[in-house]
Amino acid sequence: MTTPLRLDRGRILAFRRRVGALDERLPPGPASLRRAAWAGLQDSVPRAALLSINARVEGTQPSTWEDPSLAQLWGPRYSVFVVAARDLAVFSLGTLPDDEKGRRTAEDLAARLEALLGGERMSYSKAGRAIGEQPNRLRYAAATGTVLIRWDGARPPTVWTVPRPDVDPGEARLELARRYLHVVGPATPEAFAGWAGIAARRGREAFSALGRSIIPVESPLGDAWMLALDEPAVRGASASSDPPAPAPARFLPSGDPYLMTGDRELLVPDVGRRRELWPPGTVWPGGLLVDGELAATWRRAGGRMTIHPWRDLSSAERDAVEAEAASLPLPGIRGRIAVTWVD
Repeated sequence: MTTPLRLDRGRILAFRRRVGALDERLPPGPASLRRAAWAGLQDSVPRAALLSINARVEGTQPSTWEDPSLAQLWGPRYSVFVVAARDLAVFSLGTLPDDEKGRRTAEDLAARLEALLGGERMSYSKAGRAIGEQPNRLRYAAATGTVLIRWDGARPPTVWTVPRPDVDPGEARLELARRYLHVVGPATPEAFAGWAGIAARRGREAFSALGRSIIPVESPLGDAWMLALDEPAVRGASASSDPPAPAPARFLPSGDPYLMTGDRELLVPDVGRRRELWPPGTVWPGGLLVDGELAATWRRAGGRMTIHPWRDLSSAERDAVEAEAASLPLPGIRGRIAVTWVD
């Protein structure tokens, strides 16, 4: 049996920041957008995906989330996601239900939507009523890979249908697991299943099917797995040059890939701070990375941002945070964003 790779917290988080382009932004362009969205970008809070892109890609503009290389759909857990258009199959068919009832529901809804729309676009409210369904049920059709949406947060989503990707759902699920492991690994199959919105046993089956392409890891929280191809990077042995230093500040929105792990205790060791970042029964705030560590939560209302720091930040650190806030490419905001510190 392979001896597990032993990794401490610092190495794991440094690896995640590095593969997630959170230490050093990528140059503008479709290739960088695809890398930023490698595990999908949750957009359930309007324009969260845009802020996730901005944390990773230089030159992000208010309209970047609508770049032709990207697509919006109901993805894992039937949440709104922005993904690379060429990766549609991964984030749709990869979540297709395995049980007969669930798959039949998805296929039936997709077929009825296609018959209704015939290449046209329609409000999901109107489309739902037209086929006699509660509009929110339409999201179940997205797992077939044939339904795309556009949602800007101000009005109900617009839906339309596209040809079904020529990809086996099983292969799509394995690729979804690889994406998850690359961006938030090491991880457990149960954590993957929870993130993907599939049964825990399906997560275990996916990890088993990945075979020798994954390796066991002993993390501070216990046993986990990571991609074998990522072992040199996590050891720090594959870099052709010195790795970049952690960025001075990065605003991560609620649902950002860096925050959607199954090991919250690793990200935020303090239980009280975890409750602040992931409060039960309410909309989660965003997380603020300062020099590579989560150091605050933040919320925004229009052009005003409120930041709750978890430690005393130096004047230089606060200046860096306010400069990062001023650079956020938020649509409809005129002038500099006003930052309020609540210590």
